[in-house]
Amino acid sequence: MSTTSITSASFSPLRQTVQSKSNSSNLATTSLGVTEKQGSTGSSSSSDPKTKMISYETFAPRSSTVRSNLTKIQALTSGPVYSLNLPSTATATTTMNSVKDSKLNTAATTTATTTTTGGSNMANGTSLKYLDAMLPPEILRDDAQYKSKSLETQDTHVQSTLARAAQTTNHLTEILTNTANLHKVLLETVNLAQSITDRHASLLQHSSELSLSAERLQNESSLLERHAMEIGLPLKHYDAVDRLGLQVGILFKNGNTVRGLSSVKVDDAAFPVFLDDVDAAIRFFAERKDMSAAAEDTASAAAGGGNVLKKSSEQLATSGSAEYYRRSLALHEACMDLFKEAIVDRISQTSLQIYGALDLKKKSVSGDTLEASLIYTRFHGISSRSRYLLNIIKERMGDKVVVPIVKSRKIGSRSEMVCPYTELWNLSRNTYIQNRSNLLYSSVGNHLDFLKDKHGLVGMTRLASVFLMRLCSAETALYLDFFGKADVDEEHNDDAEDHVTNTLNADADAAENSKENIHANESDETQSDSRTLQNGNINNSTKSTKVKTDTAALAAKVMAKDGTYYDDDFQCFLDGLCNNLHRTIRRALISMVDLDTLCQIVSVLREERSLANSSPVTMAVARSLGRVIVDAQERLIFCANGMLSTEVVRYKATPMDLDYPDKLRRWREKKDEMKNPTSNVTPSSIEDDALKLQMQIYESWFPPIRSVLKVLSKIFRVVEPKVFEDIALLGVQSCAKSLKEGSFYVEKKSGQLHCDLFLVKHLLILREQLSPFDMQLRSVERQLDFSDAGKAVSRFLANRNRRLFSMTTENALVTLLREGVHTREASIDSKRDLEDALRSACNAFIEHTSTSLAGPVITFIDQYKGITSTDTPLHSHSFLSSDYVKAIFTRTLDRLEPQLGEVTTQMCLYMENSVTRGILLKPVIKKVLRALEESKKVVNLCNAEVNSSWTDDTMMEVLAVIDNIEYIIKKATPLG
Repeated sequence: MSTTSITSASFSPLRQTVQSKSNSSNLATTSLGVTEKQGSTGSSSSSDPKTKMISYETFAPRSSTVRSNLTKIQALTSGPVYSLNLPSTATATTTMNSVKDSKLNTAATTTATTTTTGGSNMANGTSLKYLDAMLPPEILRDDAQYKSKSLETQDTHVQSTLARAAQTTNHLTEILTNTANLHKVLLETVNLAQSITDRHASLLQHSSELSLSAERLQNESSLLERHAMEIGLPLKHYDAVDRLGLQVGILFKNGNTVRGLSSVKVDDAAFPVFLDDVDAAIRFFAERKDMSAAAEDTASAAAGGGNVLKKSSEQLATSGSAEYYRRSLALHEACMDLFKEAIVDRISQTSLQIYGALDLKKKSVSGDTLEASLIYTRFHGISSRSRYLLNIIKERMGDKVVVPIVKSRKIGSRSEMVCPYTELWNLSRNTYIQNRSNLLYSSVGNHLDFLKDKHGLVGMTRLASVFLMRLCSAETALYLDFFGKADVDEEHNDDAEDHVTNTLNADADAAENSKENIHANESDETQSDSRTLQNGNINNSTKSTKVKTDTAALAAKVMAKDGTYYDDDFQCFLDGLCNNLHRTIRRALISMVDLDTLCQIVSVLREERSLANSSPVTMAVARSLGRVIVDAQERLIFCANGMLSTEVVRYKATPMDLDYPDKLRRWREKKDEMKNPTSNVTPSSIEDDALKLQMQIYESWFPPIRSVLKVLSKIFRVVEPKVFEDIALLGVQSCAKSLKEGSFYVEKKSGQLHCDLFLVKHLLILREQLSPFDMQLRSVERQLDFSDAGKAVSRFLANRNRRLFSMTTENALVTLLREGVHTREASIDSKRDLEDALRSACNAFIEHTSTSLAGPVITFIDQYKGITSTDTPLHSHSFLSSDYVKAIFTRTLDRLEPQLGEVTTQMCLYMENSVTRGILLKPVIKKVLRALEESKKVVNLCNAEVNSSWTDDTMMEVLAVIDNIEYIIKKATPLG
């Protein structure tokens, strides 16, 4: 109640304000009415009623527009103005304007009412309109009537306004009351939230303290557990040594070790755990032993004295750690013996059984039945169990466990710390390789010898390569069955031992049958190889597909990504097997001199080597073939050099070899006979005749050229390029020298023309046949020059202060060698020398042929050129007389035609190609025609000179003879 009364009292000034505003509104309305009624003052009266109102209308009358504006201003500044109801006599114009501005007036009224009273005018549907005061008067109103109506309306609206103000006051009072209550509740809520916050902070603090306490307790618990484990660890290993000793059949009594039968098997699933316990005991006791030894050494060093050191050593030897370390080593040795019995001894026993069953000491196994023989079936039978055990060993290889092993039996030799698992792995692998080598070596060697005797060296090379690649694939697969990594899903079978035993028994029963079938298999092998060679050469693509299919799955297991083998010892074993091929072929190569056979062998070996290089599994075959290729090439180079030395370098030509041109005439006659056969001709006879004709062409060549080209064509693809160039260089140089010597004999026998044609023909053949080889034929020859040796020796003897034992450059012997011996280098280009020789031969032919055709004319021109430098008249020289000149050209014309016919005939005999003949004869004709043109000029000059013996008729006769010579020359060979 107090809050309500206070609130009502606080709103009393508001009620007074509303009343004051109402009074001022009435006063403004009254003064407005008075002003309008008087029409002279137009302004409100002064606040003092006694003061006389002075109107400015007297001095400055206002217009109706000004008065209307002043009325609007007064209405806006004096408070709320209520709209007046116009009388019924209002004109239609005013009514239309009120309707027109109804929306605007309503908005303005709402704004004015809110500003003045804080509420809305709702009484009797009357609305306040401020804008009515702003509207210009549209009709003339009765001031008296308007004033009376305004007073009446004013009281009504004041009462309604006060009622609404009271109502609004009560409403605001209720709002304030509710607001106070809400404020009180809000304060209580804030206090409650602060209390909750304080309690939450306290809870967080207690939780943090609890977390720290829990962590501390957990650390203490872990520390206690670790201490407990450290305390119990020695007991664990001591108990393991005592417990495991009985399982492997070892009894420790009074410092001695007694061996017995083992109750544990290496095939048991618990055996790897057994090994882990033994390895852990060895590591533990080794560490304890080292720690004890270090502590004893420190104590003895501090005490000093040898007796103390000796006593500490005796205590260390008899301590518990050292004793149990010795026992753990004995346990580990027993485990290793079990592995050796299961792997190494089993491999050796199996090999002895196979060796005895097949009687390999007296006979070998056939190559075709090798993979199906006991050599492979028995080993495949024991591979599964061996691989399981070897994988157990391989997982423990490394430096995790090391034991002392005495490798040398010498007195005083010290032991070395090695990994027993690595030693056992190496022992197993070496035993396997040694036994496999003993079983296979003789069989492989005998099979290769059989192939060589049956099919020859070339056929044996192909068949042996295929056999060795198949053998390497089979051996790699078997090796991986033993030493490869076990599959992830592979599980060891407990009855593996029974399975192996049954397999061995079955193989032993089949051994006798295999003995009886060995000879039959060898005969089948012979028939199979014969059928293979009867079908021709082996299809390399089919062979390649088969080998790749067998070796693709093994390649990733044999070689790492970096190109290194996982097991180099096994590759050495494969190399040893493949060396049989090298041994067999090398023995045959030593006595072979046929170049064709040697070239075939090298070609076949290269093909097989490229095939073997395609897989890491067969790389051993490729390495063996590479060694055989080197030997075959060496033998081939030796035979090629020997043939060139015999048939080219030291060749002595016989009269039959240099019987040119009769040799070519005989070949031409045989060629004509083959072109015109007299009997029935068949296609096979045509091929034979073509081959014979080609061979006769080769027979018509000079023998050294034939030998050089034959050797080079055979060895071009089968030797290294550098070697081939050296052989070709020697052959070309020797051949060019033989041709030069042979041309002298042909010149003596048949004349200069045949000598030139012989040399040009064979040099052209040599250049043409060497062009496909694409070689440089260049070399550098170095020779020792001893020309200054005498002077150097003289200076050496004259020097009295010789320093023979000085280790510097001033040593007398070094100076003697440096000054007395020099090296001279000479660059040799045989291809360039060959071109120079051919160019010289062609120039010689041109010179000799042009001389034989027009020798007098050429001599005449040379004589004329010799006198052109002198000032003597032409008629003073006898060789320029008309009779002499006419005789020269007449004699040349008489001998030209038969001589030219002889040249063309011999050129056709030596050179079949007409283009070659034209190229070679063209410079000859040009030279002769040029001499004839110069002769015409000389004749004209001689005829034009005064006091000469020349007449016009003589000149015409000589020119006619020259024209005839030109005609004959041009008709012989057309000029392009």
